[in-house]
Formats: sequence, C-alpha cells, structure tokens
Amino acid sequence: MRKYEVMVLIDPDTDDRQVTPMIDKHLETITNEGGTVDNVDHWGKRKLAYEINKKSEAYYAVISLTAAPASVQEMDRLMTINEQIMRTKVLRPDLHA
Repeated sequence: MRKYEVMVLIDPDTDDRQVTPMIDKHLETITNEGGTVDNVDHWGKRKLAYEINKKSEAYYAVISLTAAPASVQEMDRLMTINEQIMRTKVLRPDLHA
C-alpha cells in the first residue's frame, strides 16, 4: 500500500449536491480493494488557469488516500470515463517532496 494524492476537477455545471456523492462513488473502488481514504478536501468552485472544454471554472477536490497501485489506477480510469469529471491528477507525495 502506498500513499497517493488525487486532484479532481469537476464540471462547474454539476449541481453542488452531486459533487460529494460522485466523489464518494469513485472512492468505493479504493475501499473495496482494502485501501483507505485519509482525507477529502473540497475546495469548491474556483477559476481555472486556462479553459478546459470551453469552461473557465471547476469544482476542485483533493483526496489523500492509501491504496494499492492497481486500485488507484482503476479509480483514475473510472473517473476519466465520467463526463462530469474534467481532469484528474494522481501524485505520490513521497516522490514529490
């Protein structure tokens, strides 16, 4: 098991009440594989540095978790398929310190 940090950018047209359940649904991939979700930090709607899909804002969420590499890769794949999720970035904080 390794520590990971995942940043997720969600479409700003998504309803506020749908953001948390959407993230929780994808985090089930981690918990079902025996990993743990250490922290979910919702930053809310923020302006993007550059437009993505002609949108200048997005909901930001930063997730800290401990999991096997295969389960993190599967979660990232499922997030990429979801049309409401604009971008994801998976980092290993121990390599970027």
